[in-house]
Amino acid sequence: MNYGMRCHDICPKGDIDAVFDGVRDSGIHQIQLALGKSISGFDFNYGHYSPGFGRVIREKLKERGIHVAVLGCYINPVNPDEPKRQEAVRKFIEHLKYAKAIGADMVGTETGRYDPDFKVTPYTYTEGCYQLLLKSMREIAAAAEKLGMIVGVEAVHDHTLYCPEIMRRFLEDMDSPNVEAILDPVNLISGENYLHQDEVIENAFRLYGDRITMVHVKDFVLKDGKPQFAHVGEGLFHYEPLMRNLKSQKPYITMLLENSTKDRYHGDVEYLQKIYEQA
Repeated sequence: MNYGMRCHDICPKGDIDAVFDGVRDSGIHQIQLALGKSISGFDFNYGHYSPGFGRVIREKLKERGIHVAVLGCYINPVNPDEPKRQEAVRKFIEHLKYAKAIGADMVGTETGRYDPDFKVTPYTYTEGCYQLLLKSMREIAAAAEKLGMIVGVEAVHDHTLYCPEIMRRFLEDMDSPNVEAILDPVNLISGENYLHQDEVIENAFRLYGDRITMVHVKDFVLKDGKPQFAHVGEGLFHYEPLMRNLKSQKPYITMLLENSTKDRYHGDVEYLQKIYEQA
Protein backbone atom coordinates (compact mmCIF):
# COMPACT_ATOMS: atom_id res chain seq x y z
CA MET A 1 0.00 0.00 0.00
CA ASN A 2 0.94 3.60 -0.55
CA TYR A 3 -0.45 5.95 2.09
CA GLY A 4 -0.99 9.67 2.11
CA MET A 5 -3.23 12.44 3.41
CA ARG A 6 -5.13 15.52 2.31
CA CYS A 7 -2.84 18.52 2.38
CA HIS A 8 -5.38 20.79 4.11
CA ASP A 9 -5.66 18.25 6.94
CA ILE A 10 -1.90 18.36 7.52
CA CYS A 11 -1.48 22.09 7.90
CA PRO A 12 -3.57 25.26 7.65
CA LYS A 13 -3.91 27.26 4.47
CA GLY A 14 -0.95 29.54 3.93
CA ASP A 15 2.05 30.54 1.88
CA ILE A 16 2.97 27.87 -0.66
CA ASP A 17 6.47 27.27 0.74
CA ALA A 18 5.25 27.13 4.34
CA VAL A 19 2.53 24.63 3.43
CA PHE A 20 4.85 22.30 1.52
CA ASP A 21 7.47 22.59 4.28
CA GLY A 22 4.79 21.51 6.75
CA VAL A 23 3.94 18.46 4.66
CA ARG A 24 7.61 17.48 4.37
CA ASP A 25 8.25 17.97 8.07
CA SER A 26 5.29 15.70 8.89
CA GLY A 27 6.97 12.82 7.06
CA ILE A 28 4.12 12.52 4.57
CA HIS A 29 5.13 12.01 0.95
CA GLN A 30 1.83 11.66 -0.89
CA ILE A 31 -1.01 14.13 -0.71
CA GLN A 32 -4.35 15.11 -2.09
CA LEU A 33 -3.91 18.76 -2.92
CA ALA A 34 -6.84 21.15 -3.24
CA LEU A 35 -5.04 24.27 -4.37
CA GLY A 36 -7.65 26.74 -3.15
CA LYS A 37 -7.94 25.05 0.26
CA SER A 38 -4.22 24.89 0.94
CA ILE A 39 -2.43 27.77 -0.77
CA SER A 40 -3.12 31.44 -0.12
CA GLY A 41 -2.15 34.44 -2.21
CA PHE A 42 -3.30 33.04 -5.59
CA ASP A 43 -6.58 32.75 -7.44
CA PHE A 44 -7.12 29.18 -8.63
CA ASN A 45 -10.42 29.86 -10.36
CA TYR A 46 -10.60 29.63 -14.14
CA GLY A 47 -8.32 31.84 -16.19
CA HIS A 48 -5.21 32.12 -14.04
CA TYR A 49 -3.24 29.03 -15.03
CA SER A 50 0.02 29.21 -16.96
CA PRO A 51 2.63 26.52 -17.64
CA GLY A 52 5.16 28.64 -15.75
CA PHE A 53 2.99 28.67 -12.63
CA GLY A 54 2.45 24.92 -12.90
CA ARG A 55 6.18 24.32 -13.25
CA VAL A 56 6.96 26.40 -10.15
CA ILE A 57 4.50 24.34 -8.10
CA ARG A 58 6.02 21.13 -9.47
CA GLU A 59 9.56 22.22 -8.56
CA LYS A 60 8.55 23.19 -5.03
CA LEU A 61 6.92 19.78 -4.54
CA LYS A 62 9.91 17.92 -6.00
CA GLU A 63 12.38 19.77 -3.77
CA ARG A 64 10.52 18.39 -0.74
CA GLY A 65 9.91 14.86 -2.02
CA ILE A 66 6.11 15.31 -2.19
CA HIS A 67 3.90 13.65 -4.79
CA VAL A 68 0.35 14.76 -5.56
CA ALA A 69 -1.74 11.60 -5.86
CA VAL A 70 -4.97 13.55 -6.39
CA LEU A 71 -5.38 17.16 -7.37
CA GLY A 72 -8.73 17.93 -5.79
CA CYS A 73 -11.22 20.00 -7.76
CA TYR A 74 -14.50 19.09 -6.10
CA ILE A 75 -17.11 20.78 -8.28
CA ASN A 76 -20.88 20.35 -8.53
CA PRO A 77 -21.27 19.03 -12.10
CA VAL A 78 -25.08 18.90 -11.76
CA ASN A 79 -25.64 22.43 -10.48
CA PRO A 80 -29.08 23.51 -11.77
CA ASP A 81 -27.72 27.06 -12.13
CA GLU A 82 -26.45 26.64 -15.70
CA PRO A 83 -23.84 29.43 -15.73
CA LYS A 84 -22.35 28.10 -12.48
CA ARG A 85 -22.32 24.54 -13.85
CA GLN A 86 -20.46 25.71 -16.94
CA GLU A 87 -18.04 27.69 -14.77
CA ALA A 88 -17.35 24.58 -12.68
CA VAL A 89 -16.62 22.53 -15.79
CA ARG A 90 -14.18 25.16 -17.06
CA LYS A 91 -12.44 25.23 -13.69
CA PHE A 92 -12.07 21.46 -13.67
CA ILE A 93 -10.63 21.39 -17.18
CA GLU A 94 -8.10 24.04 -16.20
CA HIS A 95 -7.15 21.91 -13.17
CA LEU A 96 -6.32 19.11 -15.60
CA LYS A 97 -3.62 21.45 -16.93
CA TYR A 98 -2.31 22.09 -13.40
CA ALA A 99 -2.26 18.34 -12.79
CA LYS A 100 -0.27 17.66 -15.94
CA ALA A 101 2.25 20.36 -15.06
CA ILE A 102 2.82 19.20 -11.47
CA GLY A 103 2.79 15.46 -12.22
CA ALA A 104 -0.37 14.59 -10.31
CA ASP A 105 -1.89 11.17 -10.90
CA MET A 106 -5.38 12.54 -11.49
CA VAL A 107 -7.89 15.30 -10.83
CA GLY A 108 -10.71 14.19 -8.55
CA THR A 109 -14.31 15.20 -7.96
CA GLU A 110 -17.53 13.93 -6.43
CA THR A 111 -20.67 13.99 -8.58
CA GLY A 112 -22.77 16.61 -6.85
CA ARG A 113 -26.38 17.29 -5.97
CA TYR A 114 -29.08 18.98 -8.03
CA ASP A 115 -29.23 22.04 -5.84
CA PRO A 116 -27.47 25.41 -6.20
CA ASP A 117 -26.63 25.35 -2.47
CA PHE A 118 -25.60 21.67 -2.54
CA LYS A 119 -28.49 20.55 -0.34
CA VAL A 120 -29.73 16.95 -0.38
CA THR A 121 -32.67 16.80 -2.79
CA PRO A 122 -34.69 13.90 -4.29
CA TYR A 123 -34.11 15.07 -7.88
CA THR A 124 -30.43 14.18 -7.49
CA TYR A 125 -31.39 10.49 -7.85
CA THR A 126 -33.35 10.93 -11.09
CA GLU A 127 -32.50 10.12 -14.69
CA GLY A 128 -32.60 13.82 -15.55
CA CYS A 129 -29.86 14.61 -13.03
CA TYR A 130 -27.81 11.64 -14.22
CA GLN A 131 -27.98 12.88 -17.80
CA LEU A 132 -26.82 16.32 -16.68
CA LEU A 133 -23.85 14.66 -15.00
CA LEU A 134 -22.99 12.88 -18.24
CA LYS A 135 -23.16 16.19 -20.10
CA SER A 136 -20.65 17.79 -17.74
CA MET A 137 -18.35 14.80 -17.50
CA ARG A 138 -18.24 14.14 -21.24
CA GLU A 139 -16.91 17.64 -21.80
CA ILE A 140 -14.36 17.07 -19.03
CA ALA A 141 -13.39 13.63 -20.36
CA ALA A 142 -12.83 15.01 -23.87
CA ALA A 143 -10.35 17.51 -22.42
CA ALA A 144 -8.69 14.84 -20.28
CA GLU A 145 -8.19 12.61 -23.31
CA LYS A 146 -6.54 15.44 -25.26
CA LEU A 147 -4.27 16.28 -22.32
CA GLY A 148 -3.49 12.67 -21.43
CA MET A 149 -4.82 13.04 -17.88
CA ILE A 150 -7.02 10.93 -15.61
CA VAL A 151 -10.30 12.12 -14.10
CA GLY A 152 -11.11 10.43 -10.76
CA VAL A 153 -14.82 10.25 -9.93
CA GLU A 154 -16.04 9.49 -6.42
CA ALA A 155 -19.47 8.06 -5.59
CA VAL A 156 -21.32 9.27 -2.47
CA HIS A 157 -24.58 7.84 -1.13
CA ASP A 158 -26.47 11.14 -1.40
CA HIS A 159 -24.93 12.42 -4.64
CA THR A 160 -25.76 11.73 -8.30
CA LEU A 161 -23.66 8.57 -8.31
CA TYR A 162 -24.98 7.07 -5.09
CA CYS A 163 -24.32 3.30 -5.29
CA PRO A 164 -21.99 0.79 -6.99
CA GLU A 165 -24.58 -0.10 -9.61
CA ILE A 166 -24.97 3.44 -10.92
CA MET A 167 -21.20 3.98 -10.80
CA ARG A 168 -20.80 0.96 -13.09
CA ARG A 169 -23.41 2.38 -15.46
CA PHE A 170 -21.65 5.74 -15.44
CA LEU A 171 -18.28 4.24 -16.35
CA GLU A 172 -19.86 2.28 -19.19
CA ASP A 173 -21.78 5.31 -20.47
CA MET A 174 -18.69 7.51 -20.34
CA ASP A 175 -16.71 4.88 -22.27
CA SER A 176 -13.42 6.66 -21.66
CA PRO A 177 -10.10 5.19 -20.49
CA ASN A 178 -9.38 8.58 -18.93
CA VAL A 179 -12.27 8.39 -16.43
CA GLU A 180 -11.62 6.19 -13.39
CA ALA A 181 -13.13 5.63 -9.95
CA ILE A 182 -11.99 6.95 -6.58
CA LEU A 183 -13.34 4.60 -3.91
CA ASP A 184 -14.34 6.04 -0.56
CA PRO A 185 -16.24 3.09 0.94
CA VAL A 186 -17.57 5.10 3.90
CA ASN A 187 -19.14 7.55 1.45
CA LEU A 188 -21.21 4.67 0.05
CA ILE A 189 -22.62 3.89 3.49
CA SER A 190 -25.89 5.43 4.64
CA GLY A 191 -28.17 5.09 7.62
CA GLU A 192 -30.15 2.55 5.61
CA ASN A 193 -27.37 0.22 4.46
CA TYR A 194 -24.69 0.40 7.15
CA LEU A 195 -25.61 -3.05 8.48
CA HIS A 196 -24.86 -4.40 4.99
CA GLN A 197 -21.64 -2.48 4.46
CA ASP A 198 -19.62 -5.61 3.60
CA GLU A 199 -22.00 -6.30 0.73
CA VAL A 200 -21.70 -2.68 -0.46
CA ILE A 201 -17.89 -2.96 -0.58
CA GLU A 202 -18.00 -6.35 -2.31
CA ASN A 203 -20.42 -4.96 -4.90
CA ALA A 204 -18.14 -2.01 -5.58
CA PHE A 205 -15.23 -4.31 -6.34
CA ARG A 206 -17.39 -6.75 -8.30
CA LEU A 207 -18.93 -4.03 -10.46
CA TYR A 208 -16.05 -1.63 -10.99
CA GLY A 209 -13.03 -2.92 -9.13
CA ASP A 210 -11.11 -2.88 -12.41
CA ARG A 211 -11.58 0.89 -12.57
CA ILE A 212 -10.68 1.82 -8.98
CA THR A 213 -7.44 3.80 -9.07
CA MET A 214 -7.43 5.63 -5.72
CA VAL A 215 -8.87 4.99 -2.26
CA HIS A 216 -10.00 7.37 0.49
CA VAL A 217 -10.30 6.01 4.00
CA LYS A 218 -11.85 7.15 7.26
CA ASP A 219 -14.37 5.71 9.73
CA PHE A 220 -17.91 6.53 10.80
CA VAL A 221 -20.33 6.48 13.69
CA LEU A 222 -24.10 6.92 13.64
CA LYS A 223 -25.65 10.13 14.92
CA ASP A 224 -29.41 10.53 14.68
CA GLY A 225 -29.42 7.56 12.33
CA LYS A 226 -26.92 9.08 9.90
CA PRO A 227 -23.22 8.31 9.38
CA GLN A 228 -20.86 10.91 10.82
CA PHE A 229 -17.07 11.09 10.52
CA ALA A 230 -14.88 9.17 12.94
CA HIS A 231 -11.11 8.68 12.98
CA VAL A 232 -9.64 5.45 11.63
CA GLY A 233 -10.37 2.53 13.95
CA GLU A 234 -12.76 4.49 16.16
CA GLY A 235 -16.07 3.73 14.45
CA LEU A 236 -18.24 1.10 12.82
CA PHE A 237 -16.46 0.63 9.50
CA HIS A 238 -15.30 -2.89 8.57
CA TYR A 239 -11.81 -2.59 7.08
CA GLU A 240 -11.17 -6.27 6.37
CA PRO A 241 -13.30 -6.61 3.19
CA LEU A 242 -11.75 -3.44 1.78
CA MET A 243 -8.19 -4.53 2.51
CA ARG A 244 -8.77 -8.07 1.25
CA ASN A 245 -10.01 -6.81 -2.09
CA LEU A 246 -7.25 -4.24 -2.41
CA LYS A 247 -4.62 -6.84 -1.58
CA SER A 248 -5.84 -9.24 -4.26
CA GLN A 249 -6.72 -6.72 -6.97
CA LYS A 250 -4.83 -3.46 -6.49
CA PRO A 251 -1.18 -3.81 -5.45
CA TYR A 252 0.46 -0.56 -4.34
CA ILE A 253 -2.70 1.50 -4.77
CA THR A 254 -2.62 4.84 -2.98
CA MET A 255 -4.84 5.19 0.08
CA LEU A 256 -5.44 8.74 1.30
CA LEU A 257 -6.58 9.32 4.88
CA GLU A 258 -9.36 11.88 5.23
CA ASN A 259 -9.85 14.21 8.19
CA SER A 260 -6.80 12.75 9.92
CA THR A 261 -4.12 14.92 11.52
CA LYS A 262 -0.37 14.95 11.20
CA ASP A 263 -0.14 13.71 14.80
CA ARG A 264 -2.44 10.74 14.12
CA TYR A 265 -1.24 9.90 10.63
CA HIS A 266 1.63 7.49 11.30
CA GLY A 267 -0.34 5.58 13.95
CA ASP A 268 -3.34 5.35 11.63
CA VAL A 269 -1.13 4.00 8.85
CA GLU A 270 0.32 1.37 11.18
CA TYR A 271 -3.22 0.32 12.17
CA LEU A 272 -4.35 0.05 8.54
CA GLN A 273 -1.23 -1.75 7.37
CA LYS A 274 -1.66 -4.40 10.05
CA ILE A 275 -5.18 -5.14 8.80
CA TYR A 276 -3.88 -5.21 5.22
CA GLU A 277 -1.15 -7.70 6.06
CA GLN A 278 -3.61 -9.99 7.86
CA ALA A 279 -6.31 -9.80 5.18
